[in-house]
Amino acid sequence: MRFLHLSDLHFGKSLYGVSLIDNGDQAFWKERFLERVQEVQPDAVVISGDIYDRSSPSGDAVMLFDSMLTRLEDMGIPVLIAAGNHDSGQKLSFAGDILAKQNVYVAGMVKEEICHVTIPDRDGAGDVTFWLIPYLFPAAAAKKLGDDSIKDYETAMRRLLERQNIDFSRRNVAVAHQNVTAGGKEAERGGSESMVGGVGGMDYRVFDGFDYVALGHIHSSCWVGRRQVRYAGSPLCYHFDETRQRAKGPLLVEMGEKGREIKIEPQIIPPLHPMREIRGAWEEIKTGEEQGGARDEYVRIVVTDRRVTPEISAFCRELLGNRGSVVMELVSERREAGAAAAEDGGSGAGQKSIEAYFEEFYCERVKDREPDGKDRELFRFAAERARAGETAERRNESLEKDAADLLEFILGQEV
Repeated sequence: MRFLHLSDLHFGKSLYGVSLIDNGDQAFWKERFLERVQEVQPDAVVISGDIYDRSSPSGDAVMLFDSMLTRLEDMGIPVLIAAGNHDSGQKLSFAGDILAKQNVYVAGMVKEEICHVTIPDRDGAGDVTFWLIPYLFPAAAAKKLGDDSIKDYETAMRRLLERQNIDFSRRNVAVAHQNVTAGGKEAERGGSESMVGGVGGMDYRVFDGFDYVALGHIHSSCWVGRRQVRYAGSPLCYHFDETRQRAKGPLLVEMGEKGREIKIEPQIIPPLHPMREIRGAWEEIKTGEEQGGARDEYVRIVVTDRRVTPEISAFCRELLGNRGSVVMELVSERREAGAAAAEDGGSGAGQKSIEAYFEEFYCERVKDREPDGKDRELFRFAAERARAGETAERRNESLEKDAADLLEFILGQEV
């Protein structure tokens, strides 16, 4: 049994105001992925959540995914999907019964009985059953299971799995979109994830018994606790931090007889626009880029020895723009001693205040206006909360409370 495991497509995503659909990145990736499917001829394609970048995706994002599913169905390859935290489970489940007749199986909403699909024996080693678990909130699990004692993510997953009639003497694959940890330690994040950092953690041992666990949510490709509990990672870099990872691509998973070693092989798919960070003194950057010939990139430039002037900005954007590249971010790490002291409230610690970081980040993202009084009031409020949670004995408690408050608010909304 061989299947392709992918996750965190985030169709419809934009980076620094650049639409990855309008600029061709996600359509290009889709075509290269389908070519790879044609080459390897898997028995199934498994997608572990976050099909879309937002719960109300654009029409272009929906049509992009529609074309991908249509091509896979034309090839006769079953597609197994579990909704992620960015997806609207209800919308993703639309026409689910009709899609299932075309071998496209979608688990959008948490149900007492987990949506499961058995792929018939094609290798002489027995059938394989895929258990599709959409992103699981404790409150939603407690309501669906009628169990008010469920207060955290791990308990929610354990109680849900306990309700299932799973024959672990046969081959089983769990498909989930969660923050899975090992001994309390999170997997190495990519940089573009949301709702992680202590939120929703559950230990990998909750999935004991499954031969393979196809995970989504973390954007780096890695295993957690044991090699068979695996994040596929996002198909493209969605943050400049992710350029430090290994090349991205879906995982080809090959399962033999029950108990035999599972082979996991990344299928690298180069992007249309590689992302690159350039960091250093200005003259070094200038000389290197004048002599370089890289084309069609998304670039972040960090100048370490001087402020970014209009002249520097114009030079970089013109030089790289002529090569088909886009300068997504151009920033300076140099700070004047006097400004640093002022930002630090005269403490001499030589660090920016948290409020200053908020304002700097705001100005990078919102190019057409300066923050007003209400914005700065929000910066101060957020900074106060951050400082209040930084003492060693209060930090975890504060993070958990913030996360609980946020999730309670989200779950209470109609939309």
